[in-house]
Amino acid sequence: MTEKTNPMKKIRIAKITLNIGAGKNEDLLKKGLVLLKKLSSPLKPVKTITSKRIPGWGLRPGLAIGCKVTVRKNTEELLKRLLVAKDNQLVQKCFDNQGNFSFGIPEYIDIGGLEYDPDLKIIGLEVAVTLERPGYRVSKRKIVPQPIGVHHKVSKEEAIAFMKENFKVEVY
Repeated sequence: MTEKTNPMKKIRIAKITLNIGAGKNEDLLKKGLVLLKKLSSPLKPVKTITSKRIPGWGLRPGLAIGCKVTVRKNTEELLKRLLVAKDNQLVQKCFDNQGNFSFGIPEYIDIGGLEYDPDLKIIGLEVAVTLERPGYRVSKRKIVPQPIGVHHKVSKEEAIAFMKENFKVEVY
């Protein structure tokens, strides 16, 4: 007898967020914008702006300190390319209790499909992947939003199993 699986329990990638922190260095910020534009070709990266004043770090409100882009389409292909840069290995500490995970790539030249650009030099980036199940829209909709049940949320163990099964990732 075959076991039926509930289609509402199927895990999928909601979005991948690519982030480059530049600090006060405007040169690095411009290079980061170019790199993110190459990685997420039709999408345009945005600058991240400070909202607080931190005198010790020399930050003031309105100062651009990084850039990011959120990819919601063709996430599987992009994630496969990004995982190759990490040799398909992730540490358990990369995963949080909500089933999301993030990792850093120290050099963009490790990503498949990107060649070394002398103008960019060597830049690293951070990757944050958000996992969800069908029905998560219920908590985000404008009219009558409802909380997601505990059993419907993606746990850390389920996220690790999803990555091992679908992307052949080794988690240690």
